[in-house]
Amino acid sequence: MPKYVAAIDQGTTSTRCMLFTHAGKSVGMRQLEHEQIYPKPGWVEHDPLEIWARTQEVIKGAMQGAGAKAEDIAAVGITNQRETTVVWDRHTGQPYHNALVWQDTRTDEICSDLAQDGGQDRFRAQVGLPLATYFSAPKIKWLLDNAQGLRQAVERGDAIFGNMDTWLIWNLTGGPDGGAHITDVTNASRTMLMNLDTLNWNPDIAQTIGVPLSMLPEIRPSSDPALYGYTRPDGPFGAKIPVCGNLGDQQAATVGQACFSPGEAKNTYGTGCFLILNTGQEIVASENGLLTTVCYQFGDEPAIYALEGAVAITGALVQWLRDNLQLISSAPEIEDLAKTVDDNGGVYFVPAFSGLFAPYWRSDARGVIAGLTRYVNRGHIARAALEATAYQTRELLDAMRADSGVELTALKVDGGMVANNLLMQFQADALGAPVIRPKVAETTALGAAYAAGLAVGFWQNTAEMRRNWGVDKTWQPSEDDTARTEGYRMWKKAVTRTFDWIE
Repeated sequence: MPKYVAAIDQGTTSTRCMLFTHAGKSVGMRQLEHEQIYPKPGWVEHDPLEIWARTQEVIKGAMQGAGAKAEDIAAVGITNQRETTVVWDRHTGQPYHNALVWQDTRTDEICSDLAQDGGQDRFRAQVGLPLATYFSAPKIKWLLDNAQGLRQAVERGDAIFGNMDTWLIWNLTGGPDGGAHITDVTNASRTMLMNLDTLNWNPDIAQTIGVPLSMLPEIRPSSDPALYGYTRPDGPFGAKIPVCGNLGDQQAATVGQACFSPGEAKNTYGTGCFLILNTGQEIVASENGLLTTVCYQFGDEPAIYALEGAVAITGALVQWLRDNLQLISSAPEIEDLAKTVDDNGGVYFVPAFSGLFAPYWRSDARGVIAGLTRYVNRGHIARAALEATAYQTRELLDAMRADSGVELTALKVDGGMVANNLLMQFQADALGAPVIRPKVAETTALGAAYAAGLAVGFWQNTAEMRRNWGVDKTWQPSEDDTARTEGYRMWKKAVTRTFDWIE
């Protein structure tokens, strides 16, 4: 009798595998980072073959850590950095180019050209997304125009596209030897090529952007009792195990947080920051710079939709302070350094390294540190970096409130940065609402496990999953409203200084 569900969480900076019990408890975990490749300013790449190698290593490591055998695993679920784009040869498994990461801005000119007819919202009515460098379709177009031999390979039927979920599932289920070329509705909804209402590829948009439909994977439910396929016996699991759960990372965290009712929201603090509000079966068009996206689809049930606010740089800012400026030697040190001062010393940090995402969608923006004086020290910079995360989240919630009319009563949080108590307290202060951390903070992997486990009956329904959710800690907003009034006003002022930097 299987005891666990395995989840592979393929993120922007690392890949991990976790095994979960029926109670939603993690019993084995292995995580490895992969290289961040920066060929030019604004360009960000990953090596897909390195990521596949890391994936195999973390699967074996998680299994060993839990003392688990293949027969202990009921199913495998995948969650992934969503828009990151890979094109590879279906016969050899060789990528034609490094993956273009969601943060990459090289497609700015492609997006501008497409916006000449119909503006930035040209396709928004069908796909829920603005024209932006963030999404997959312009990245595919760039690869077709620039990767040597790719167009000819597409014409021969050799080249296929996928985000990281598709790449991993294809490799897990056989690769060149019959690997399943599939994606799920949540990842497909981030390509700018899928109709939100029909959950099918839109041939007109694909043709307009210049993406051949023959490259695209089959779209399947996020939790699929029909199964995507089985892991190979000679693969890292060492046996045939159903692969049947797939969710983009932010949708996976929403499922892991058990936000199954309309109006429930979660915020994930990772490389970027991603706030998702469940809107049920209703497709809510945003008038305030948010994305309309698919939240999940379980089996043959109707798709559930969401509003999402996306911030490009939050945890990545701490990583930048560590790696590029060497202000700290490890990410957790940011909290201690920020605590050496009582406030930000008048400094505001807007990390628009990849432009600004929601609610602005300004690819011409670049990062600024505003308010510098001789008084400012390392502690003020560290504190301003943490405050940037909280203020960017506040902007998203203001936009969400305007679109949905729903007042926030509390914010469920997850991701690596929620271990930072100072940040979480400041987040509550900036919002004027409680911030709640669950017992399982890594809800992204848990959501992928839920999707896979639901498909094979390991969990019977969402009520079972909801019972697993529990509160670890709650931060209440302080009586001092400086953060949500004067501090927030100055933050908004600093944001305007980032505009029009790229001409």
